[in-house]
Amino acid sequence: MADVAAKARVSRALVSIVFRNQPGASQKTRERVLRVADEIGYRPDNAARLLARGRSRTLGVMLTVHNAFHADLVTGVYPEAEGLGYDVLLAATAPGRGESHAVESLISHRCEAVILLGPDAPTADLDALGRRTVAVSVGRRVPGAGVDSVRSSEGKGVRQAMDHLVELGHRRIVHIDGGRGPGSAERRRAYRAAMRRHGLDSAMRVIPGAHTEESGIAAGHLFVAERDRGHLLPTAVFAGNDRCAMGLLMTLARAGIDVPGEVSVVGYDDSHLSHVMPVGLTTVRQDAVRMARYAVRFAVERLEGGASEKPREVVLDPKLVVRDTSAPPRP
Repeated sequence: MADVAAKARVSRALVSIVFRNQPGASQKTRERVLRVADEIGYRPDNAARLLARGRSRTLGVMLTVHNAFHADLVTGVYPEAEGLGYDVLLAATAPGRGESHAVESLISHRCEAVILLGPDAPTADLDALGRRTVAVSVGRRVPGAGVDSVRSSEGKGVRQAMDHLVELGHRRIVHIDGGRGPGSAERRRAYRAAMRRHGLDSAMRVIPGAHTEESGIAAGHLFVAERDRGHLLPTAVFAGNDRCAMGLLMTLARAGIDVPGEVSVVGYDDSHLSHVMPVGLTTVRQDAVRMARYAVRFAVERLEGGASEKPREVVLDPKLVVRDTSAPPRP
């Protein structure tokens, strides 16, 4: 700053006024100071200035590095945060790097709040985190934890998917479970409820899995092995999420099983990958932009004192998106 002041022939105080965009400098002086700063490569350290005031104005976001839907959520977080005057810092979970590691990294970098995308942590851990800092859970219902949450209505989404398949004429509909993944328990319950509601109790089948491509691949290998032993293929599969559905589609294609001719496949999330694949995936859309917007606003309202003490929850309605992987079963 001293170098800028000397070269622009103004005081350091005036340089500070220019970079803080405060009144007290003429337009001509502002232009000269900014031109000199650009010439010598000076950039104001806004982070240091904020920390000196006890603020970082930074929101931390925990995500899973391989999750395409998390990428869609992050894409929505940035413009909302920046519009409210906050920066965003990301920390990813990955094999060997758990959620607690990612969260502690965000806190150690002075993030004022943490937005957790699809957290797997026990409710007690989330409650403890909520007592340490401002925290928002996205994509998971967390009753009993002192954190705000934003999620979709899993029951409504699954109901739309199952009604679609039944209306097409499917009866042997299998669900690949999402394991401990966010929303999995609700989707599993909704699948079973839909099968009972349609009088398909005897055809109900849940295959243990996870929200990963590997889970879909494993389920596909299971179906192929059963077919080779003389068993009927399911006519439709409702996957726990889009990643699982994509793994299943790859395996069925390699085995020469036509989708949707022999097996219809429905996913969940409507991540950006679901509509750029060679075959567009029929899936349940979660509105990533709206979810991200609510999450950021919840965090900022907590930080700026505009929220009630009780945890808040917003539940958005999902929507079935019909593409190319669902069709009536062959006679």
